[in-house]
Amino acid sequence: MRPQPHTRTLPASSPPAGPSAAPFAPADPGHGSAGPGAAGHPVVSARGLTMAYGGVDVLRGVDLELYRGEILALLGPNGAGKTTTVEILEGFRQRSGGEVGVLGADPARGDDTWRGRIGLVLQSWRDHRRWRVAELLGHFATYYPEPRDPAELLALVGLTGQAGQQVERLSGGQRRRLDVALGIVGRPELLFLDEPTTGFDPEARREFHVLVERLAREEGVTVLLTTHDLAEAERLADRIAMLVGGRIRACGTPSELARRAAAQAEVRWTDEDGTPRRERTADPSQLVWELHRAVDGPIPGLEVRRPTLEDTYLHMVHQEDGGTDTAANGEVRTV
Repeated sequence: MRPQPHTRTLPASSPPAGPSAAPFAPADPGHGSAGPGAAGHPVVSARGLTMAYGGVDVLRGVDLELYRGEILALLGPNGAGKTTTVEILEGFRQRSGGEVGVLGADPARGDDTWRGRIGLVLQSWRDHRRWRVAELLGHFATYYPEPRDPAELLALVGLTGQAGQQVERLSGGQRRRLDVALGIVGRPELLFLDEPTTGFDPEARREFHVLVERLAREEGVTVLLTTHDLAEAERLADRIAMLVGGRIRACGTPSELARRAAAQAEVRWTDEDGTPRRERTADPSQLVWELHRAVDGPIPGLEVRRPTLEDTYLHMVHQEDGGTDTAANGEVRTV
């Protein structure tokens, strides 16, 4: 019997410590972000990934690649297939079709050593309620040959003051910080973050972003982030993949997506008689030049609003005909 959507069932052979609880071979140090154009094999590769539930196609040919030290954000509306995609990559769900490789192995056949090279920060993880925070983190650490020091990790996620507190007495934000600590205690090579900053205050969110960037830039950890927070995706991600209708409709840097998608810039100004004007255009520089030719002197209220990541995302979500798709190497193309 396969697990139901939005659940993750650990294989019976895995250590009973949580979502990332087996030894792993640490990655070679000193390797920076590779990116799609760099040499070397991708850490994560999906080709033609499909998934169907009861005759309903959820994934319809997903192509995706991640490279060492890269942070990729996977965006999409509810029901787009983000959770299904991630669970297949994590090895928690069997795919219907396509080829998938994660850390050099097929996730469907990953063993304990393979699982131990992966860190998970699930959207919700409510076990171990009666454990005390430091004890739980120390327990997790025993399953790894080179774990992070639990005390240093607590300080890193801002939980030193809660070290002796029972997990069930933590606030929602504090519990989320503990989830993050448990996900990285074993120094994973690949880290899955599912809505990681839910419940974080602005300061905690900023500190978490710094931590994730450090893991990627200094330790070469590859990060796959799923989030509904577009600002977070734009802040953290090297590339952003938009999953809509069971396919990756666009993939690129935030600036590439905003620049190359169909969303247009908006130019605003005020006419000589005081009438506010606005016009959408794919070439705002040309329009501004034409306005300057037609007006003698400064143009009142002139403002150019270029497409944002939010504009691109909403355009992809609401697009009904045509659109953009992406090659596996991350290049945006029109279809």
